[in-house]
Amino acid sequence: MTRVLILGGTAEARSLARIAAVLPEGAVRVGGFGGVDGLRAYLRDNAIDVLVDATHPFAAVMSSHAAAAAAAAGIPLLHLRRPGWSGAQGDSWTRVPSLPAAAEGLCGRVFLTVGRQGVSAFAGVEEAWFLIRAIDPPDPPVPASHEILLARGPFAVDEEIELLRRQRIDVLITKDSGGPDTEAKLIAARELGVPVIVVDRPPLPAGGAPVVAGVDEAMAWLRER
Repeated sequence: MTRVLILGGTAEARSLARIAAVLPEGAVRVGGFGGVDGLRAYLRDNAIDVLVDATHPFAAVMSSHAAAAAAAAGIPLLHLRRPGWSGAQGDSWTRVPSLPAAAEGLCGRVFLTVGRQGVSAFAGVEEAWFLIRAIDPPDPPVPASHEILLARGPFAVDEEIELLRRQRIDVLITKDSGGPDTEAKLIAARELGVPVIVVDRPPLPAGGAPVVAGVDEAMAWLRER
């Protein structure tokens, strides 16, 4: 029997684990491994045959560790990445390479949906007010003028439209996470003509590991192993 380690936290990781009969039958580990050396030791000690990186598209450090550990252990690695969002007619999108780039020149009322760890990139912006939505409270520093809204998706389009109107949002800032759970805000922004700043994903690690966009493709790859 092939032993598969799935690095997850995403809906795709959970779906893949169910289909591959890893959950609930398999073991679940919560937390990190202690860097590349810790992950490599885990692969060795647990006789892992295949590593699947199904982490969040912006979990660049974990993906880098996965690539390095898999190469050192001499085992196959697969990156599972859901497709990013693409604009549609009526959108007013500006793509930027990073959170600091998104913070440049901001003013007005900003709807910030970049996760709690990304909020600090906007702490020095004094010309804007921020509605910060996150699952957990952001760590300091945070912008001087802000309101925090703790919520977890999925969100409905009608609710997002009402929120943007009620808070008189001038611009929405989001990371290109992809997926349907938080896409409603983009549709709402399109309906209301609100500009969107989209932070591009970090590149995947070098090394040539295959990349698939969905769970079915990942399962097909696993079966080949």
